[in-house]
Amino acid sequence: MKVLFIEYPKCSTCQKAKKWLIDHDIEFEDRSIVEENPTAQELKEWHHRSGLPLKRFFNTSGLKYKALELKDKLPSMSEQEQLDLLATDGMLVKRPLIITEGLVLVGFRPEQWEHLLK
Repeated sequence: MKVLFIEYPKCSTCQKAKKWLIDHDIEFEDRSIVEENPTAQELKEWHHRSGLPLKRFFNTSGLKYKALELKDKLPSMSEQEQLDLLATDGMLVKRPLIITEGLVLVGFRPEQWEHLLK
């Protein structure tokens, strides 16, 4: 199974997730969300494949999210506007992301990963 791991290297949760992948002998391609932010098209595809609400792709605890007051603005934005906004800055995107051919995981939940990635 080909696994794309999208992370912010300085994020402690991403570091734990990366260690989890290594400890479970899961090979992955590593991609920094800051150096190579997901495009709106990638995010659109992943959103639809994940079955999750688009809001789950936002880093709601991030400083940028709060500074832009997105909690109040997102409900009135179209899906495309939200995707375009996410594509402007990797710090707005919830991480880590795991992308495989049949799976999109947002955030690190070890129990979920254990069940779905093994």
